Amino acid sequence: VQLQASGGGLVQAGGSLRLSCAASGRTFGSYFMGWFRQAPGKEREFAAAISRSGSFTYYADSVKGRFTISRDNAKNTVYLQMNSLKPEDTAVYYCAAARRDSAVYYYQGNYDYWGQGTLVTVSS
Repeated sequence: VQLQASGGGLVQAGGSLRLSCAASGRTFGSYFMGWFRQAPGKEREFAAAISRSGSFTYYADSVKGRFTISRDNAKNTVYLQMNSLKPEDTAVYYCAAARRDSAVYYYQGNYDYWGQGTLVTVSS
């Protein structure tokens, strides 16, 4: 599957953005999906994940209550709604797809496909 992330940009602290990740192929609904992010000078880290049906969602503590992950399997798209953005949310955001569910949803090695990333910059 090929993943194309979009929706990044420059926003002031307290603002909102919605990221999208469009997937190619007819089997999008069979993939567990995640969003990761990499801030300047830091390692890539887990942000959010969603089960195949969308029934279960998972968040890093740093984004819980502010970010919402969702998916539309009919549109082959996963979203990340980001509210109350902070300067520390500045990062390149990557979407990723896993062929198998895993309890270790925050582990990058469990994901098989990655998008190219979209830059989110939050100004103070």
